[in-house]
Amino acid sequence: MNYDEILLKIYNEARGEIKDINILEKEVLKNIETLALKSFNQKGVFTVFVTLCIYKLAHPTQDIRKHQTQIEGGFSGRSMDTKYITPTLKKLGLPSMAESGWLTRSLEQPYTYTLDYQGKISNKSVKKSFLELVHSIEMDEVNPKTILVKLFKLILEIQKSNKISITPLLAPEKLTIEKMILLLEKQFVYDYKTSYGSKLPVLAFYAMYQILIEEVSRYSLCELKALGSHTACDRSAKSAGDIEIFKDKKLFEAIEIKLDKPIDANILRIAKEKIVRFNPQRYYILSNHGTIEIDEVNYIIDEVKQAHGCQIIVNGVLATLKYYMRLIGNLEEFYTLYSNLIANDTELKQVHKEVWNKLTMELNNGL
Repeated sequence: MNYDEILLKIYNEARGEIKDINILEKEVLKNIETLALKSFNQKGVFTVFVTLCIYKLAHPTQDIRKHQTQIEGGFSGRSMDTKYITPTLKKLGLPSMAESGWLTRSLEQPYTYTLDYQGKISNKSVKKSFLELVHSIEMDEVNPKTILVKLFKLILEIQKSNKISITPLLAPEKLTIEKMILLLEKQFVYDYKTSYGSKLPVLAFYAMYQILIEEVSRYSLCELKALGSHTACDRSAKSAGDIEIFKDKKLFEAIEIKLDKPIDANILRIAKEKIVRFNPQRYYILSNHGTIEIDEVNYIIDEVKQAHGCQIIVNGVLATLKYYMRLIGNLEEFYTLYSNLIANDTELKQVHKEVWNKLTMELNNGL
């Protein structure tokens, strides 16, 4: 069954004019709007819902509430999602998980997705909308295609409104390391009053490593792995850190960034588990809030070095960026790469991009 082709056809329809949307009842439309608005934060729910809808279109007699084969009369939603849905969502630039929506614990419970489903989906309004939409499809025979077209249409509108042109530097030749670090410091500590601000330093280091791989001999023949989602369940699935560098198809370095948390012994223990599993040569743990439990932290660093040969490097976020800036040849290139990552990131909110523009304008006034 060409599930991906069904998904692509519905997506393309959503990009055009919607003619039959008025047939949806008010409550159904409200649930679709809730799911669309929260799709970037609740990507597991969104992905699972899309999978259920596509499966229903391909197999009209299947009760899609029975999402696992271990449920009597059920089907394997996860395998379909992993093979067809998530890869297609990624290709289209829509919200998606690292591998499957069913990696989310609240959705993988072996219970039918009825209105009384006990899985602990964190956002109650999203849980309500998800279950009511599945109920509408299965019990009220609402067309899942019509729902998906409206859902995709709303998400495309959200993505369009979230695109902001990034302010360029007016006098890049006057940019200094100190001014660049001050700009980043203001950005990182800004109170955005929303989620995903912690992704900003990850993007900054990703931009930096794009340059280091080209300019620094240590990283010759290395490959920078594409950035994944910044959600906890995605990061913990198959990655050693926020950023990964490979050499000869083996993990060479991993970078874990804890923007708002001091580095403590527990963070080191988690890093140790990842080092044992993925075997990098170096493992960076960077924080804006310093290190506590220093004696125990140093003990684990020594223990890992002796037992596994991996050097754990604990340092500050800005201090490390400042050191790297001394190694690269062009600060403007870093600014441009970083700004492009901010502009194109689908998880960041509009406020993150607006603040970067505001801070850049302040910098321009001082150059």
